[in-house]
Amino acid sequence: MLFFIITTTILLGTSTYLGYRVWFLAGAVADLQEQDEETVEYISLLESSNTYMYDQIKKSYMAMQEIDRSGAFESEDETGTTFRLLKEVITELKEQFDAETEEK
Repeated sequence: MLFFIITTTILLGTSTYLGYRVWFLAGAVADLQEQDEETVEYISLLESSNTYMYDQIKKSYMAMQEIDRSGAFESEDETGTTFRLLKEVITELKEQFDAETEEK
């Protein structure tokens, strides 16, 4: 009889502990799934933002090339310096975005 009581107590304690662990781990898995969905949504937002930025950079680069087809803005005054700096930035960004697109 004493053996039965001790065995029952141990089994009850073990099953209670295991039940708690299952409940706790189920909650942890649910939290991870929720975070995963948020991460996927965030990555999707970043990808669409990058695509938009790439399109804008490409349009700006083409517009800059069209404006400067005769080299009229390559003078040494303030307009030429500003134009040259903008052209350098757009060229660098275009190279970076083109490299990222080639990697994919």
